[in-house]
Amino acid sequence: MNDVFARIRSAAARVAARARHVRIDDAGLARLCELLAASSLEAGPADPAHRPFADPAHTLAFVVTLDAVNFGSGWFPWLRKPGGRSGYFTVASALRAHFEARGAWDAAELQRLTALDLSRLLGQEGAGPAIDELMALYARALQDLGRHLARRHGASFERLVDAAAGRAAALVEELAEMPFYRDVASYEGEEIPFYKRAQITVSDLASAFGGAGPGRFEDRDRLTIFADNLVPHVLRLEGVLAYDPALLARIDAGQEITSGSREEVEIRAVALHAVERCVTHLRDAGRDARAEQLDHWLWNRGQRPEMKAHPRHRSRTVYY
Repeated sequence: MNDVFARIRSAAARVAARARHVRIDDAGLARLCELLAASSLEAGPADPAHRPFADPAHTLAFVVTLDAVNFGSGWFPWLRKPGGRSGYFTVASALRAHFEARGAWDAAELQRLTALDLSRLLGQEGAGPAIDELMALYARALQDLGRHLARRHGASFERLVDAAAGRAAALVEELAEMPFYRDVASYEGEEIPFYKRAQITVSDLASAFGGAGPGRFEDRDRLTIFADNLVPHVLRLEGVLAYDPALLARIDAGQEITSGSREEVEIRAVALHAVERCVTHLRDAGRDARAEQLDHWLWNRGQRPEMKAHPRHRSRTVYY
């Protein structure tokens, strides 16, 4: 099958075969596969994106809007995080509270949002220049979404999803027409697609709607992991990924790993390929497993204190 997901998988495999800074430890991968085989792969703690509102149209608008700003991990060390929340849960919870109190933004309102609007909504006024930069990117992302809805879908969230006709690949490729979803790196002269946020939009819609209506995607099982900086981190701490000592020293020192650099592409691609190998192993053993499920399991494992105690790589990017 030569869909967008096949292209992602094959590109990641090619990077893994040539990677110099990150490699898969076969023994570590086998141990993880054993752990997963004995674990429940059901969803973990409640994600604000997965809790439906009473009005399905409200749920749809919330999921698509949230995932338009589902990035910023490279800035999260400077984000104000009330109640010990993670960066993602800080943003998702504040946005949900806004939707509950004031309703969804329509396409016109999205296009008028400013960085100051987002700073106020997310409780980030005066947080410093790094967060000012992130709020400006959030505003641009939501403006882009509003323009896309207005130009292509009559300003309708429903028409955006309906146009995919129940195909995850179609929705991923359409979202990737917007610049901040166009998650494609260059590696040794080759394009390496990831489409992390476009894919997670499909997953979140499916979870929020229980796989029905706007959440029904016939090819949902084709999703890959949502390659970011947390899942590779968990894989490294679980002994599945081995990093070059110089790269690991930079991460431990809190140095930024430039988005699109060879090291950053290898971290994401080798992690994706490692999970694909694990999915294959589990299926060969008779377990019903999907990359999406393993991603959720690994991401939730990354919320543990022992995982958070170690630095993960940070890249200032709009893709995760």
